[in-house]
Amino acid sequence: MSRPRDTQRSAVYDAEQMVRIMFDRAEERDNRVVEVLGSQLTLPVERKFASLASVQTYVDAVLALDWVPATWPDAGRTVTVRARSGSAAAHYESDTATVAVPLHRGNRAWALRELVVLHELAHHFADENEQQHGGAFVDRYITLVGEIIGSEAGFVLRAMMAENGVRIG
Repeated sequence: MSRPRDTQRSAVYDAEQMVRIMFDRAEERDNRVVEVLGSQLTLPVERKFASLASVQTYVDAVLALDWVPATWPDAGRTVTVRARSGSAAAHYESDTATVAVPLHRGNRAWALRELVVLHELAHHFADENEQQHGGAFVDRYITLVGEIIGSEAGFVLRAMMAENGVRIG
């Protein structure tokens, strides 16, 4: 049985890109205060990773958090991290429970960051029959970001998803 058509994919990616840009600019300018839809908040620090080994350590730590397996039963399944050929995007391989992360694009390790890794972990907890970037996925992703990076990051992600017309839940 195949999954339903992934109708929200481009809107989800567009919203994510806006959030990543906000985090990047806050870091570049050393000013974490931003205004989002009329709310002023301070962005938390997003973790960046130096290697696949550090991504694997992070994934293992997230899966070991007590609330994660209590919320999503598949969290108990081991996830492997590997390098991905090319530099276009990270992805999750459900048949092997593997997160594939490109290491570089234009001399930048753009995907070795917390937002990207949490996106792929949100796929790990998916029901096999759900839309890949559907409402349930988006809800899981926002929950992970809000609980792990911080509530402000979860708010920004939710706001950008809503601004892009993404269905949540």
